[in-house]
Amino acid sequence: MKNALRFFRNKYVITVLIVTTVFYPGFAGSIKADVESGRQETEKAAAVAAQTTRVWLTAYSSSVDETDDTPFITASGKYVRDGIVAANFLPFGTMIKIPNVFGDKIFVVEDRMHPRKNGIVDIWMSSKQAALRFGSFKADIVVLKDTGQAKLLVQK
Repeated sequence: MKNALRFFRNKYVITVLIVTTVFYPGFAGSIKADVESGRQETEKAAAVAAQTTRVWLTAYSSSVDETDDTPFITASGKYVRDGIVAANFLPFGTMIKIPNVFGDKIFVVEDRMHPRKNGIVDIWMSSKQAALRFGSFKADIVVLKDTGQAKLLVQK
């Protein structure tokens, strides 16, 4: 009985597809377009997650002893907010993730550090205590979007 039902179900599906394709010729084209669209979305997603590298993670706040004379304005001219990081090896506007620490949260490079600090991502925190609690350690970052101004300068 199971085999008969399976045969009937498969025969029914094939019949529906044939009838649909014969009487609605655009239907097959729309299926092909949907498949092609899905393939393009997958390729775009693979292209967006361009590079993973291991860096030192640190944290900073807008206290005067950690910044210049404008502690609430980043090097790119934007006001500090949650999700901003400082990095000397990535161009402004580059989007990154730190999956092992922050999951799917996306950060944007909008600030810089002293020139001697290369290969470090400094995460802005709202208080100095939070930055001190965060500490410093190595972690993987995933570069999601590069504005095309520069290549990743950190060696693995």
